[in-house]
Amino acid sequence: MPTELSQFIEQTPLIDTHEHLKFEEDWVNDGPDVLQDLFSNYVPADLAVAGASEEDIAFMMDPSKASVADRFNRIRKAWEAVQFTGYGEAVRIIAEQVYHMPEITPENIVAAQSINDQLRLGGKRFDLLSKNANLDHVQIDNFVWACVPDASGPDFFLYDLSWMGFCNGDVPQVQLESETGILVKSLPDLQQAMDGLFEKYGPMAIAVKAQHAYARTLKWVERSDDEASRSLAIILKDPEHAPEKDKLCLGDWAWARGVELSIEYNLPFKLHTGYYAGHSRMPVDRIKGGNLCGILARYPQARFVLMHIGYPYNNEMVALAKHYPNVWVDLCWAWSIDPYSSMDFVRRFIHAVPINKLFAFGGDTSWPTGSYAYAIQARNWLNRALEAEVLDGYLTEKQAMDIAYRLMQTNQRDCFDIEGTRTAIAAHG
Repeated sequence: MPTELSQFIEQTPLIDTHEHLKFEEDWVNDGPDVLQDLFSNYVPADLAVAGASEEDIAFMMDPSKASVADRFNRIRKAWEAVQFTGYGEAVRIIAEQVYHMPEITPENIVAAQSINDQLRLGGKRFDLLSKNANLDHVQIDNFVWACVPDASGPDFFLYDLSWMGFCNGDVPQVQLESETGILVKSLPDLQQAMDGLFEKYGPMAIAVKAQHAYARTLKWVERSDDEASRSLAIILKDPEHAPEKDKLCLGDWAWARGVELSIEYNLPFKLHTGYYAGHSRMPVDRIKGGNLCGILARYPQARFVLMHIGYPYNNEMVALAKHYPNVWVDLCWAWSIDPYSSMDFVRRFIHAVPINKLFAFGGDTSWPTGSYAYAIQARNWLNRALEAEVLDGYLTEKQAMDIAYRLMQTNQRDCFDIEGTRTAIAAHG
């Protein structure tokens, strides 16, 4: 039986703070068939952990290999084992809500292909997200510096300026020269090129984003210009074989410059923390949010958005948000990684941290159908978390609705200059 709270959460537009959505032309011209759409998000990692081979998963994802039935049957046993994980739940939501499947079977998948064909028409990507998913807008990290207007929805699809490569100590000379006209041969050149990127794209960006935790530790050390200059010279001499210590040194220096520029351009700095996508390659000691204390303390005027609740170090994330005024925490992707822990996280956060420091949702996916399903999943589990608070007597239903609105909209509007970004995009034309 729907409650007033559940109806409120269902009807309130969500601000989606994190996606990797492909462009309109990718969705229309090179998008997934129905089987790929169901299983191309994060669930292949669970399938592999459940025992499916990489060959079976690749076979299932390749329409040229065989019929839908044969492709699905290669992973069917593993699917039965993972269907109730957070990733599996998202697949079932896509099946039910997008493709009207009461159950995922070869027959139902074949029948749903016609729906897939209709969804992949021009404009349907925007409709899925704005109308079906009821999103206010989406913030997209497509791993590049450019934050140019998206013609399919200029004030709806907002983009992050990527800083991951710099944090990894990478110096892409050719691309930087193409973007800024500066051939980087020295540290002042690199600083000038970074300034140029922000001058060019900063006004139209919604945030700066770095997920360098996939390649290095989140621990930051302040580096002098002299130290960074020596490391840069070594990296430029042989980028493919530069020592890790030099990559870390230049990466720390560049990370700090990116934070300083984000302050100058009034942009939050988003950081991947915690769990890795995929499987079999996660060194848990370097992904902890607690590693960030040095840079959080060094730049109190910055706005750091720590993503994915630092899972599995959730309690560290509560402590960081409680201690540092310049920290916001994002539940993006977390609902799918571990919905029960995320529900518990929301409840713990309410009673430990000022409630203006938490964002409810980001799908962290590539196709609009995945974002739609993850939005449903987030609403459902957020409702469970707040309903539990009401049932346990900690909140009234009115207070729970006030918190829901904060987590879904108000906190994001306070942290991100959404209207300023939209104005800059409109002025760009």
